[in-house]
Order: sequence, then structure tokens, then C-alpha cells
Amino acid sequence: MMGVFEDRRSAGRALTHAVREQLDWTGAIVLGLPRGGVPVAFEVAHALHLPLDIFVVRKLGVPGQEELAMGAVASGGLVVIQADVVRAFAIARETINAAAARERDEIERREALYRNGRLPVPVEKRTVILIDDGLATGSTMRAASRALRPLAERVFVAVPVAAQSTCEELRREVDGLVCLEKPENFHAVGEYYRNFEQTSDEEVCELLAAACREETAQARDRSLPQP
Repeated sequence: MMGVFEDRRSAGRALTHAVREQLDWTGAIVLGLPRGGVPVAFEVAHALHLPLDIFVVRKLGVPGQEELAMGAVASGGLVVIQADVVRAFAIARETINAAAARERDEIERREALYRNGRLPVPVEKRTVILIDDGLATGSTMRAASRALRPLAERVFVAVPVAAQSTCEELRREVDGLVCLEKPENFHAVGEYYRNFEQTSDEEVCELLAAACREETAQARDRSLPQP
């Protein structure tokens, strides 16, 4: 199943078909996890005519092995810990707190950059579709869903590919989960994309601006008198 998706945009178009079948998404919003989740989310939001916004989550890397997640911190400040990793590396609470403080500052910087003065799309009492380009351990998505659950009416997760065990664990925490590929022998998200170049800040900004223009045009059309 290597190289199932051409790129993130094509993965988003494929994901749209599965998401559309779940339920009536009237009034829902789509939140992409920057950076890689935003191109995927853009296609879903565009096809379903839903507002698009970001939900910034930052991985907390193990000191000296930053690619290995010891947890994640989400917009709003919620920290989710990978307890098995913390135990295995005997990571002190002070180390976790210091890393979380640094990433909270980065979350605020990215939110300001990506939205470029636009207000966040309200999530209170709405159905939220959380989207990323794939899930390995799921720590970032878990942090996002836990941060949103007290605010949103329902939280759904949609991804093109994820480790099967991650899907099973995450499904217990959300109202619904859509995943196109759930390989048992999972190594890395990038293996399932033929083009997995890093998404740039510029692309995120452009996609959010385009989605905002589209939403404004749709609102204007809805306000026009019907023939």
C-alpha cells in the first residue's frame, strides 16, 4: 500500500467521500492541524461547503530525541502526556512543563501568523471535524480532541492513514473517526504519500485565506433574494 495518495490535496479529496457518508454536516466546521493537515482539511471543507480553520497542536519531544513524542500541547494550553514514553525515559515533570511552556508560545505565534488578523471560527456547541494528514502515535490528535470536547457539541476525527492501534485507542475518545488506511504494519505517515514534501507556512496561509474568501462568497449568495 506504499504511496497510496499522490499528495495531501489528493488525500483530502479521497477522504471527502468517506466523511460525506457519515452524517449531515450542516453547521459543522473543519479544523486542520497545521501544517500538514491543512491541505487535507481544505479539500474536505471545500467539498462539503464548510468553514475551515486551524487548531494548533505542538508535539513535545523527548530531550535529545525530539522526533519521539513524550506528549503534546494544544491551543488553549491543554497538555496530553504519553505516559509510557515518560516512564521509559524517566522524564521529570519539570522537563515536561518547560517544554510545554515553550510550545505554548509557538502556538500563539503560529495562530497569529496563519490567521493574519482573522478571528477564529467559533467552535462552541458545533460539530467539529478534526483533520490531519495521518496519525502515528496519535498524541497530537488526542490533545486536540481533548481540548475541544468541553467546547464542541461533537468531535469527529478524519485522516487518510493511521496506525490501526492508534485508531482503536482514539475512537474511544471521540464521537466518530474516519480513516481510509489502517495498516497493521505501520512505520511512518510519509510512506503512504508519493509526494510528502513539508507543507510551508505560506501554503497554510494561502489555503486559509482562500477558504475565508470562499466562505464569504457563500454567505453573500445565501443572503441574496431567492428567485
